[in-house]
Amino acid sequence: MDMPVATAPLVENKALRLTLFLFLMSALFMATLDNQIVSTALPTIVGEFGQMERFGWVGSAYLLATCAVMPLYGKLGDLFGRKYVMLTAITIFTVGSVACGFAVSMNTLIAARVLQGLGGGGIMVSIFAINADLFEPRERARYQSYSSLVLMASGAIGPVLGGTLSDLFGWRSIFLVNVPIGIVVLAGLIVFLPYRRPTRVPKIDYAGALLLACAITSIVLLADGSELFGSLLSAGSLTVIGIGTICAIAWVLVERRAPEPIVPMPLFATSTFPLFLIISMASGAVGIGLVNYFALFLQTTTGLSPSTAGLMFVMLTGGIVCGSLTAGRLISITGRYKPFAIASPSIAILALLLMSQVHPGTPIFVIGAIMGLHGLGIGLGQQVPILGVQNSAPKRDVGAATGAVTLSRMGGASIGISIYGATIAAGLSHGVTIPGVEAIEKLTPQVLATLPETSRQMIADHYTAAFHPLFVTAAVIALTALVCAICLKSIRLPQKTAG
Repeated sequence: MDMPVATAPLVENKALRLTLFLFLMSALFMATLDNQIVSTALPTIVGEFGQMERFGWVGSAYLLATCAVMPLYGKLGDLFGRKYVMLTAITIFTVGSVACGFAVSMNTLIAARVLQGLGGGGIMVSIFAINADLFEPRERARYQSYSSLVLMASGAIGPVLGGTLSDLFGWRSIFLVNVPIGIVVLAGLIVFLPYRRPTRVPKIDYAGALLLACAITSIVLLADGSELFGSLLSAGSLTVIGIGTICAIAWVLVERRAPEPIVPMPLFATSTFPLFLIISMASGAVGIGLVNYFALFLQTTTGLSPSTAGLMFVMLTGGIVCGSLTAGRLISITGRYKPFAIASPSIAILALLLMSQVHPGTPIFVIGAIMGLHGLGIGLGQQVPILGVQNSAPKRDVGAATGAVTLSRMGGASIGISIYGATIAAGLSHGVTIPGVEAIEKLTPQVLATLPETSRQMIADHYTAAFHPLFVTAAVIALTALVCAICLKSIRLPQKTAG
C-alpha cells in the first residue's frame, strides 16, 4: 500500500522547535492541571458558598464545555491556521480563570468554569495539532510521549498543589495562578510560533458544530443522569437520550452535505479512524476514569490514610512514564504503532483482573506492583490513537481528526466514571449492618480511622465485594480496545523527509 507523504515541519530550526514545544507543554500543563487542582479545594469552596448539591458541577461544567468544543477547535485550526486559534483558546481560558478567582457564588463559579472549559478544550486539541506541524511523524512519536508525561504530572501534582495553595492563600489562588502562566505562554507563542496560512477559503459548518455540541452535551449530562434526575430511567434522563439521539442523527446528515464538515465523513472511509475512536474511548475509561476509584479502593479496603494512599499513585505514575517513554522511543525507531495498541489493553486487562483479586489482607507492595503494571499498560498506548489518526488523515483534516480522537478519550473517561459509580453504588446498596456506621457510602477516611477494628474489617470486606465487579467491568472495556487494536491495519510511519 502507498505510504503517507511526509510534509516539511513548520519550523526548521531545532532550537526554535524545542522552545515552542516548551511553551506548548506549559499551556497543556495549565489546562490539564486545572481539572485536578480543584478537587482538594472543593470542600473549602462549598463551605464558603454552600449549595452542596452543586458540588459535582464545579468539575462537570469544565468537562462538559471542554468536550463540546474540541471538534470545533480542531476544524477551526484546519481552516484558519493553528496559531490564532491557539491564542484565542489560551485567552479565553485565562479570562475564565480570572472569573473563577473572583466568583461571588456557586452559580457564578460554575459559569466561570464553563468559560474556562471553552478555552481548555481548544488548548488541548490545538497543542497536538501544532505538534503535527512541528515534527516529522517518527520524531513526533517521541515528543508526544513527553506530552503524556505532562498529562501525568498534572494528574499527580494537581490534588497536592490544590490543597497547598488553598491552605496558604485561599481557594481563589488555585484559579488565579493560571493568569501569569497564560500571559507568558501567550507572549511566547505570539513571538515564536509562525503562522501557516491555509490554502483553502474558510467555510465554517455552524450547523454541524451546534448539533455535535448538543449531542456531546447530552452524553455528558446522561453520564451524570443518576445525580441530576435520580435515575437513568427517569423522564429527565430519557428526554436527554431522545434529544441526544436526534442531534446525533441530524449531525450525520448535515456533515454529509457540508462543504467543510466539523468531522469529515471521509475519515470514516477506512477502518483506522473509527477503530481508534473506540480505542481512545476505552483508554479514557480505563486510564482516566479509574483514578478516583483507585483512591477510594485503597482507603476503604486497606486502611491506608489519604496521604499514604496518595503515595501509592507514584507506582501508577511511574508505570505510565516508563510505558510512554518506551513506546515513544520504539515507535520513533521502528515506525510501528500497532504492537503498542495491542500491548496496552492486554496489560491493562491483566492488571485489572489481578486487582479484582485484592482483599484486605493483600500486602501493600503487591498492590503497588499491580498499580505499576496498570500504569505501564496505560503508558504504552497513550499516544497511539493520536499518532494513528494523524498518520491516516489527509493533511487538511489533521486538526479535525486530532480533535475527534482527543474528545473520544475524554468522553470515554466521563462515561467510564458514570459506569463505575453505578457499579459501586449497586454493590454498596445491599443492606449490611455495621456497628457504629449509619451509612457506609458516606464514610470519610477520618471517620473510618476512629471505628473499632471489627467495624473497619466489615467495611473493608463490603467494599472489596463492591469493587470486584468494577474491576471486571473495566477489564471488559479494555477487552473492547484489544479487539479493535487487533483489527487495525499494520501501517508504518513515514521516514523523515530528506533534506
